[in-house]
Amino acid sequence: MKTIFVAGHSKLPTGIAANHISESLTLTLEIDKKYGVILDASCTLATEHGRGFIKSLLKGYSLKDGIDEPLEVLKEGYLGKAGNALEAALKDSYKQYQLHQ
Repeated sequence: MKTIFVAGHSKLPTGIAANHISESLTLTLEIDKKYGVILDASCTLATEHGRGFIKSLLKGYSLKDGIDEPLEVLKEGYLGKAGNALEAALKDSYKQYQLHQ
């Protein structure tokens, strides 16, 4: 197996569409084991467009370089109410990644 799958979770703010589905947000990452590069990403935002946008923002970053750059890209690129939840889920995913290195 050349990839690993990690999941990070966070609490969603009230009053947004995804909150009607679940109170938490999940961000999953498929990561290349050797280089730590995010090959694929998914999240539980309510719209397909939002999920695809988050994937495009995170894909290609290496977690071996830390998460400062992907966090900054996420902060600059996603301006919705779930921004803080996405950032927290990314940090949680990174923590899960580090535990298995």
